[in-house]
Amino acid sequence: VTSAVAFDILPLKLHPFSQSTPTGLDCVGWKRRISSPVIADGALDKTALTDDVGSEEDLYEDFRSSNHRYGHPGGGGEQLAINELISDGSVVYAEALWDHVTMDDQELGFKAGDVIEVMDATNKEWWWGRILDSEGWFPASFVRLRVNQDEPMEDYPLKVEGGKEGDSSSGTRRFGMGQTTKDQMRTNVINEIISTERDYIKHLKDICEGYIKQCRKRADMFTEEQLKTIFGNIEDIYRCQKKFVKALEKKFNKDHPHLSEVGSCFLEYQTEFQIYSEYCNNHPNACMELSRLAKVNKYVYFFEACRLLQKMIDISLDGFLLTPVQKICKYPLQLAELLKYTNPQHRDFKDVEAALNAMKNVARLINERKRRLENIDKIAQWQSSIEDWEGEDVLVRSSELIYSGELTKISHPQAKSQQRMFFLFDHQLVCCKKDLLRRDILYYKSRINMDDMEILDVEDGKDKDFNISVKNAFKLHCRDTEEVHLFCAKKPEQKQRWLKAFENERRQVQLDQETGFSITEVQKKQAMLNASKQHHTGKPKAVTRPYYDFLMRQKHPTLPTTLPQQQVFMLAEPKRKPSNFWQNISRLTPFRK
Repeated sequence: VTSAVAFDILPLKLHPFSQSTPTGLDCVGWKRRISSPVIADGALDKTALTDDVGSEEDLYEDFRSSNHRYGHPGGGGEQLAINELISDGSVVYAEALWDHVTMDDQELGFKAGDVIEVMDATNKEWWWGRILDSEGWFPASFVRLRVNQDEPMEDYPLKVEGGKEGDSSSGTRRFGMGQTTKDQMRTNVINEIISTERDYIKHLKDICEGYIKQCRKRADMFTEEQLKTIFGNIEDIYRCQKKFVKALEKKFNKDHPHLSEVGSCFLEYQTEFQIYSEYCNNHPNACMELSRLAKVNKYVYFFEACRLLQKMIDISLDGFLLTPVQKICKYPLQLAELLKYTNPQHRDFKDVEAALNAMKNVARLINERKRRLENIDKIAQWQSSIEDWEGEDVLVRSSELIYSGELTKISHPQAKSQQRMFFLFDHQLVCCKKDLLRRDILYYKSRINMDDMEILDVEDGKDKDFNISVKNAFKLHCRDTEEVHLFCAKKPEQKQRWLKAFENERRQVQLDQETGFSITEVQKKQAMLNASKQHHTGKPKAVTRPYYDFLMRQKHPTLPTTLPQQQVFMLAEPKRKPSNFWQNISRLTPFRK
């Protein structure tokens, strides 16, 4: 009660970056607890956003002065129901959609897929929960309520008083329901898949019709390039999802949902779902552009007016734009749960099993592309730290550091040996020299085009090409010019790591060609520009990430006030604060020396 009252007195902030809730928790806590902008049914038609009305600010103020309240149907009813269940002694479980990484001792850390006992959902942004013997606050948008609250919990033992595992039969009912059969469990999952798909289609429709259509009417405010940055290819996703939900509904058995055969639908659309990769890669740019526009009042009022005219639930545009990112990551969770309650004899079993693997691969591909894009900032920072750099930037041809380490390079004609640091990127091998006094400073020396090279393993003993005895050696041979480079490692295991790294480099190049992965010129230039600015300051500069800032905003005043020391990232490994050169390189390199 105290926390709810404290939340009521918070002032209204006209900031478009409030925390959003994942699909599947659509009814939880959307209703504002203070007077909010409103629109009565039929009060205004959608032409009200054209130039013949007043400014967006006037329109917004008209909405604010209305006597009606508009919110999501049911408002915070489901959130209230959750708390009533908790108060009655029922146990409510949620599954983690994303990793929540935190070093704050008042917050509960977890990994995607973990099951959390929700102990307090009074605040719509942050809930109090427990995993085993750990308790703390966690973001409500990082979890979804379990479909089968009555599912036996032997796979997820919870600690109770006294440190003993609790009886899974106590309090595992779902909103008062008794123990259900496996078929009923499958019915619950099928119903959730169908209902969330319908809700998702409405989300996408609202974005396309409520925002994009209105933005295109205002050429004085938005260019096509801006709209592409903000909304990405969400219209393509909308068209794809409409076809997908129709296919699902054809397979849905209304009379006996547990007999529905939906696995084939996911298999049929697995290739089309790869369009989410483009959207996820663009999403950080969208949030940065929205963050920039949020500094101008007319855009804040315009976006809020769009939401109200479309009668959309009470979250801001960035919350809606996050939904596709969450959705593509949720499919493997749903399919894993569906497979769990599908008997091996069920006609849908093999398709669901194949669909789960297919959607995991889609999510993995998207995650990998996201990680690669985030790595380009690190690569740009690395290059800016190299002295006497010559030639084109690394990012012109490369986007991934495969391996790095020290090698002895032997050159013709006198078989001169040199100790050098080598950095193997996709498409190229960069050679640097350490400073004699300050060993953390590197000087650029040369690079080798790996597209023209073949790798030759050299046996220990005398090499006939260089007429010297070698150990732990290998060669790079240019097929076009017959040029040969000889390298020696200090230990046999180091040589094997390099040989494996060269294989991985070729594999990475081939995979990029097959999947069409590329980095835009704008992204390359921006990464180099950021690195250049940071390098000139002479000291590390904190990396700002508007894309994720909104995830941790608007904490309840009674909750911990300090932000986690380690930000949470949706589709990639958590990005750490900039550190010194060698630590950056060790994180980029998949092998440890």
